[in-house]
Amino acid sequence: MIIGRIIGWIFLIAAFLVLGHDMLRYLDTGTWQSILLGELWFMLDPDGLNLTQAIIQRYLLPSIWDPGITTLLLWPAWLDFLVPGIVLAVLFKRRRKAAKSAFES
Repeated sequence: MIIGRIIGWIFLIAAFLVLGHDMLRYLDTGTWQSILLGELWFMLDPDGLNLTQAIIQRYLLPSIWDPGITTLLLWPAWLDFLVPGIVLAVLFKRRRKAAKSAFES
């Protein structure tokens, strides 16, 4: 449970960091342009992006890459981090202990 919650918070923090980057770029240029997930991944590790594409297309189904992952890579990066972060944070939220019933005094 705690691992899912931690991963969810990491995704949420990454989403807000990327959104902050987009805002700083907006203040600098005056036009809003979100960085895409594929662009961010290529900036951080271009060889990793190419290797991932090759592995998925060669050893898994090529159709996983083209309509599926390419669509995610063309979305704004903050959105790609925000949605799974919220889902994981909600799924693995801390549960409150059940209230004692009146009969268990």
